[in-house]
Amino acid sequence: MGMKTKIALGAVVGIVVIGAVSANAGDSDTGSADKGASASADRQPGGAKDAGAGAGADAGKGNEKAEKAEKAEKKASQAEQFKAFVEENGTAQEKEAVSHVTKVQGADEQNDILDTADVYTDFTGGIMGEGTGPAKLIASAFADWKQSENGLVTVYDADGELLGNGQF
Repeated sequence: MGMKTKIALGAVVGIVVIGAVSANAGDSDTGSADKGASASADRQPGGAKDAGAGAGADAGKGNEKAEKAEKAEKKASQAEQFKAFVEENGTAQEKEAVSHVTKVQGADEQNDILDTADVYTDFTGGIMGEGTGPAKLIASAFADWKQSENGLVTVYDADGELLGNGQF
């Protein structure tokens, strides 16, 4: 193969890769539109809020409680959602480690191509400090909370220094 052929072939492969990434990035937009469509169904007449009239009043109250819990979960920050998940499903060591989490970024949007999330803690000392062991537990608990085909979670200390990472 000549040099020009190699360059042309490389350019074609690059364009195909960029096109595939762009096509998959567009898929995440349809997911959020679907969520909006289901939320608007609750606001339509005859929905769950109107079902509480008459003999089914108790069933309507149950639906309202479920809706309130769902709204509260959506309003909670990613760190609060993560802590609540670990509190319900984690081991004692994971619960202790996750109690030091102060902020979570990047957990809400995933495309299964290259998902990254950052977890910030109140540990100090960087990779040589006391937070290295708990960082592995935090990364493991995060992998239980969120699943991805190709995800990487990174755990940082209070100063933004790397403590550890793991796949999710």
